[in-house]
Amino acid sequence: MSDPYLPREDIIQVKDAALEAGLADPAARRLLLDGILPKYAGVLPLVDAPAMQVNSDLNEMNRVERLVDGSVPLEIWLRNAVAQTAEAGPLAVFQRALDRVARDAAGEPDVPVAPPPVGETKEEIVFLDDTVPFEFLQRGFLSGASVARLKVTPYQGGAPLQPNGYPHAGTGWLIAPGLLITNHHVVYARTRTAGDRGTVDPADLQLQAQNSRSRFDYGADETETEEVTPAGLLAWDEELDYAVMRIADQSPRPALRVATEPLQAALAQPVPVNIIQHPGGQPKRVALRNNLVLDADDKDLRYFSDTRGGSSGSPVFTDDWTVVALHRGTRRVEKEAEGGIVFQGRTEGFVNLGTQMSSVMRHLAEHSPEVHAEIAAAQAALGGPNGAPGQ
Repeated sequence: MSDPYLPREDIIQVKDAALEAGLADPAARRLLLDGILPKYAGVLPLVDAPAMQVNSDLNEMNRVERLVDGSVPLEIWLRNAVAQTAEAGPLAVFQRALDRVARDAAGEPDVPVAPPPVGETKEEIVFLDDTVPFEFLQRGFLSGASVARLKVTPYQGGAPLQPNGYPHAGTGWLIAPGLLITNHHVVYARTRTAGDRGTVDPADLQLQAQNSRSRFDYGADETETEEVTPAGLLAWDEELDYAVMRIADQSPRPALRVATEPLQAALAQPVPVNIIQHPGGQPKRVALRNNLVLDADDKDLRYFSDTRGGSSGSPVFTDDWTVVALHRGTRRVEKEAEGGIVFQGRTEGFVNLGTQMSSVMRHLAEHSPEVHAEIAAAQAALGGPNGAPGQ
């Protein structure tokens, strides 16, 4: 496929928005290409006319699914364009294009989401006690030891997929000793384009799981740490978007405690959540507490947070470091006819989406009882969050 991400009409809109926002001169081009693999950026064709240069860059990047380091150049360009733009019109064009490219690059399935309720305001938390015990930090640090960066190489016909067989990035975590959970779409490792993610043969899906690489202890100093290769894929479901793999034991790490009941959210009492993640396949980062739950049902949790491609599969914690959801993607919150959703002073933005862990556990109990029993036994052995005495 020549254009894996944006159709021609969208490319034209993005080009026109760049011209309107004043992002067509050489200095702006350097800012827009910042963060893209230099070897790739250096071979992009040079064109004399600024408008034609923007058009050329966009078309070239739109033909590249991902680079050898796993990055998506068009996604990086659009993120830079958003960061450099203040005008509402061009910003909206860049943001819509970024939404589509980021979701397609991650292979996130297009799951319909009920519209969120109208009228929630962040200001409500001013009147609530937002402090946490000091031990909150220590427990978060211990939880982070059980979170890993994943790289999954696509396979087809029993061999790595070429020429675009570059790894897809994601995040996974220990739900039991030796059992790593992440999103199904992370292990599936296909770009979702125009609603068609392609078909992965079950044997190739197993090969993708078995040849994936999980890196624990990958922190801000970017120190190279040991990578783990799973023994195989044990259980998965595309609709709930989860996958469980068995990995070889490393140094002892605690399994993360998971919720057995769905998290309930009430507008009058905002619930903060915390996400430990490897955005963009980069070193571990954490989104802390300024990430309120918008609404919830038995299956899904929707919350405001900061995530990026590569955050798929991250654990979503409550303040006692219990995992309540498996982060799987992002949806845009559009303006409503009357007021819209207000968060941090803005009337539109993103809402993140995670699968309630209680629904994952119910599905495992019904469809993979042996895996469920192993996880349940490990969870029962945890006296409290991260093995601490029960509260």
